[in-house]
Amino acid sequence: MLALALSAAVAGVDAHLVRVETDSAAGLPAFGIVGLPDRALNESRDRVRAAIVNSGFAFPPGRLLVNLAPADMRKAGVGFDLPIALALLATDEQLDGAALREYVVCGELALDGSLRAVPGVLAMTLAAKRGGVARILVPEANRDEAALVEGIDVFAVPTLAEAIAVVLGRGAQFRRRGATVLAHGERPTCGDYVDVRGQLLAKRALEIAAAGGHNLVLVGPPGCGKTMLARRLPSILPAMTTGEALDVTSVYSIAGLLGARPRVVTTRPFRSPHHTASRVSLVGGGSQPRPGEISLAQHGVLYLDELAEFPRSTLEVLRQPLEEGTVTIARAAGTLTFPARFMLVASMNPCPCGFRGVRGSDCRCDDALVQRYLGKLSGPLLDRIDLHVSVSRVSFGELTEHDGGETSAAIRARVERARALQTARLADRPYATNAAIPAADVRALCPLAADALALLEGAVTRGTLSARAFDRVTRAARTIADLAGAERIARMHVAEALVYRAAASRSPAAA
Repeated sequence: MLALALSAAVAGVDAHLVRVETDSAAGLPAFGIVGLPDRALNESRDRVRAAIVNSGFAFPPGRLLVNLAPADMRKAGVGFDLPIALALLATDEQLDGAALREYVVCGELALDGSLRAVPGVLAMTLAAKRGGVARILVPEANRDEAALVEGIDVFAVPTLAEAIAVVLGRGAQFRRRGATVLAHGERPTCGDYVDVRGQLLAKRALEIAAAGGHNLVLVGPPGCGKTMLARRLPSILPAMTTGEALDVTSVYSIAGLLGARPRVVTTRPFRSPHHTASRVSLVGGGSQPRPGEISLAQHGVLYLDELAEFPRSTLEVLRQPLEEGTVTIARAAGTLTFPARFMLVASMNPCPCGFRGVRGSDCRCDDALVQRYLGKLSGPLLDRIDLHVSVSRVSFGELTEHDGGETSAAIRARVERARALQTARLADRPYATNAAIPAADVRALCPLAADALALLEGAVTRGTLSARAFDRVTRAARTIADLAGAERIARMHVAEALVYRAAASRSPAAA
């Protein structure tokens, strides 16, 4: 007898519905799975058999065949255990096959019939909604994740026996209506800018970066506070919107980073890979492509400490994501696109020893050594970083003063007001921050006063700005104007934005 259950397979950060078709025939006992299953999925035969028997049900006799359609899409993971088990029981008429087809089903089975959480449930629930299926059956541990999708009935069960009860119409207590409700009270525990002494220029640049989503690099000697400044950036970023939280949670779910009891990610990510990280770990990939650090930093911050220590080949792969907000991974099995809309924040020393240009220090790095050290940073990569800040050592007076300056809460209030202006201005656009405005829309969305335009003209004429840098300075000036509450970009806003490009030309990184 034939039976059918619906499930979903994850590809990239999306999921696609899969038909789990089962057939039983007379003959010697056999159990096969076809439809491009991976090794973990092939091993589900033993898990499914043990789970059905240990849950008090009879395992179907005869020759059993499971087909996962479409057959040309590779199926990976353990999330097909539960739909296979239910489809086999429907084949043996131990449950209603017509009722089973009303659900999208996923879950990993333990040998005793209990269900374990599986990654990618949020993407699967969205796929169910797109496919017109109104119900989804998931492990109890995935309940909150699946319930993020509005307009779908979520049935979260702890065991195979309860899953069967749901299909038989006796599981109303496991039903939860999907509704996207997020609590944004949680703030990142990353410290406060009130702890930072001095560094007014760097704190101002970080405020601009947070307000407009701009990329930033801090250049200075060891011990001047570059890492301390960067790690406190999440404390001034605005809370994520519901859509952003769903995007981030979906990526983390697929990467398997939500833990044993998946929860919604409501704080902006802060990812800080070590400088020995490979290209694959940074941008994603592998035989079964998975999100990399730049995708895990979606709607958050990717912090690269000791930027010049990263291999040049690793840094160069950032160019496309910084420009387009996505990264495309091409493999023999297919091409996948991962999201990569993040803020790049980097810090670096001016030379290998770190003390070049520092008064009273003994830097023995010659020019050739400095050039080799900084040669890993290409011009095109640096051109994609909006704000370049030279950070100097803090004086003794600044270190010992009792007043550390503004709190993160005060800075965040200004950032949120600037973001509100951007939200209103870009309401009908597919992007939400000034840094994401494409070049084609810069002129329309970032109008310049005549004197501001003249200032930029002078910089372009002197050759200090490329065409890309011109647009990036204009976007940064738009953010500075938003922080000031100005409708039009004035000369002083452009002048401040140019200060950070001038810092780039003076720094050794631009040499």
